[in-house]
Amino acid sequence: MNLEDFKSNPRTMYTAQEYERLSHAKEEAELLLTDESMKELAEVEIAGLTVQLSALWAQMEETAEKAKEEEEKPKSLILEIQGGAGGDESSLFAAELALMYQNFVQSKQWSWTKLDESVSDVGGYKDVSFEVKGKGAYDMLRYETGVHRVQRIPETEKNGRVHTSTVTVSVMPVRTVKKVTIPASDLEFETSRSGGAGGQNVNKVETAVRVIHKPTGIAIRCTIERSQLKNKERAVEMLQAKLDQLAQEEDDKKHASEKKSQVGTGDRSEKIRTYNFPQDRVTDHRIRQSWHGLPKIMEGSIGPIVDALANFTGELGDAGEEE
Repeated sequence: MNLEDFKSNPRTMYTAQEYERLSHAKEEAELLLTDESMKELAEVEIAGLTVQLSALWAQMEETAEKAKEEEEKPKSLILEIQGGAGGDESSLFAAELALMYQNFVQSKQWSWTKLDESVSDVGGYKDVSFEVKGKGAYDMLRYETGVHRVQRIPETEKNGRVHTSTVTVSVMPVRTVKKVTIPASDLEFETSRSGGAGGQNVNKVETAVRVIHKPTGIAIRCTIERSQLKNKERAVEMLQAKLDQLAQEEDDKKHASEKKSQVGTGDRSEKIRTYNFPQDRVTDHRIRQSWHGLPKIMEGSIGPIVDALANFTGELGDAGEEE
C-alpha cells in the first residue's frame, strides 16, 4: 500500500496525516545539511524522524492488515444438522442439538433463522439447516463440525439398554471472499410448494426452491422465504457455503501435518464428541476433556466447551477413540 491508500482508510488516516507531517519536517531538515553550522543538528533530527516514520509506517501496515482480516471474516454461517446411525433416536437427538445451539445463539444475541427442515415420523429432524448471524459467531461455533454421539436409554427401550446413536453437524462460513466460483451453467433449479405453516399463499404457490450443483450432485433446498426469488438466493448462498467448506477441508487435508497441535475445523465424518446421559458427561475426544451437568448443557450452556476448543493449544487426542 502507498501513503494515499493509508490516507483514504478511516482506520489509518490520522496516522497517515502524522506520517505526512513528519515527512515534510524531514525534508526541511535535509535542506539544512548544506549549512555547515546546522549540519550536525540536522543529522540528529533526521535520524530521529527516520525512526518515527519507520514506526508509523509499520503501524499503518499492521492496522490495515488487521482491518482486511476483519473484513474477510465470515459475518454469518450455515449450521446443518443431520441424523445419522440410530434411526428415530438419532432424529430426536438432532432436534435436541438444534435447540441447544438455538439457545446458545440467542444467549449471545445473534440472529437464528431456520432455512429448511426434514422432520421424522417421531418429530425429530432427519436434517435441518439454520443461518446464524453475529459478530464472532463463526469463530465460536466452527469447531462443532463433526459426528456427535449420544449414549442413553431411549424412552421406547423396555429392557433398560443404553443405545448409541450419531448426529452429524456441519458449520459452514458464509464468506465475503469466495473460495469457489460457481458458473450459472453448473446450476439447475427446481421449484415446489412449501409445506407447513405460513398461510395459504405458501401452500398454493411454488415458493420452495431446490438448487442442484451439477458437477458434484450436491442439492440444497430452501423454503423459509415467502418468495421463490428469495429462496433461490438463499439456496445459492447455502450451496456456496457448502462448496467453500469442502474446498477448505481439502486444503486442511493437504496441510494436515502442519496442524497436528490445532483442533482444526474437523472432518464431517470424524467423531468429535460423546453425550453420555447415564454418566451425566459430555466428552470432546479431540482435546480429551469432559464436562458434567448434561441437562444444562443441552439447554444451551455450551460456553465452557466452545471456549475450551477455541483456546486449546496442546496435542490432539484421537477423535475416534472409545470411552
